[in-house]
Amino acid sequence: MIYSLFRPALFALDPERAHDLAFAALDAVSKAGVARIAAPTLPADPVSVMGLAFPNRVGLAAGLDKNAAHLAGLATLGFGFLEAGTVTPRPQPGNPRPRMFRLPRADALINRMGFNNDGVARFVANVRASGYRGVLGCNIGKNADTPASRAADDYLACLEAVAPVASYVTINVSSPNTKGLRDLQSESALDALLTKIVAARDRHAQKLGRALPLAVKIAPDLADDAVRAIARVLVTRRVDAAIATNTTIARDAVATLPHGHEAGGLSGRPVFARSNEVLGVLTRALDGALPVIGVGGVFSGDDARAKIASGAALVQLYTGLIYRGPGLVAECVKALAR
Repeated sequence: MIYSLFRPALFALDPERAHDLAFAALDAVSKAGVARIAAPTLPADPVSVMGLAFPNRVGLAAGLDKNAAHLAGLATLGFGFLEAGTVTPRPQPGNPRPRMFRLPRADALINRMGFNNDGVARFVANVRASGYRGVLGCNIGKNADTPASRAADDYLACLEAVAPVASYVTINVSSPNTKGLRDLQSESALDALLTKIVAARDRHAQKLGRALPLAVKIAPDLADDAVRAIARVLVTRRVDAAIATNTTIARDAVATLPHGHEAGGLSGRPVFARSNEVLGVLTRALDGALPVIGVGGVFSGDDARAKIASGAALVQLYTGLIYRGPGLVAECVKALAR
């Protein structure tokens, strides 16, 4: 209710400026202790996925807190887990502005951020300083100027850095905003990449004395056969989970809207149906071998339930949170607990 009063003012601002202001406010009320006092009372809905204990099945998707700089505030909103990033080995500014666009008539966003972040060293320092003790996913990627032939080096560098602070690590090979990144989703390229990453993960896990689950995030624009091929690779290479899906490059649903033809990844309601289709294809192909986290277009408790019905073990929010506000988290948690 309160968010609905502030949303018009936020939506009058540039999306990135609004993002910064919203987080500044969340950080301030969190630091003052107000956010925790006002935190919603949620039903217990514990679940074990990837060998990790989640207090509920609703998480924050990667992309909103790229630098893990706002974990303390986000932890007060009722999430069962947080995923931060995407982070790269070296800091990078991302693509030129403007690079994020609202499409309110479609409850959608288009972004071409390009993995803008402060680098993995700052990311890890932020996690350590946050005091956050919940389930944390660290979403990792490659720098834009790293050639595809050396992509594995970037993922391995990030993995080594985040391993001590991560509950699980997500391999992002599906953003449309880093040139050539989605090519890593091909069966042969993904197999080669994961062979190296899983071997490194096993070494880090042995050193840490605990499991370090790996997830792979895929695109909604893949043909069904390509999704099934990815499933084969994930099982063969002993990955622990998949995340379906990232943003889409399709524009059918927004082609006539202002900003509808902007380059980048489209998120929000228009991706919901296709994301669920990919989720279904993937879960059927995996046949219970590993769990899938469903993300894409969740704007209500019923949407969250639809993700679970399509095969998801957990659900993540991003664009719905921007349009609906923090109350969406509690709504989804309560819907899934029922």
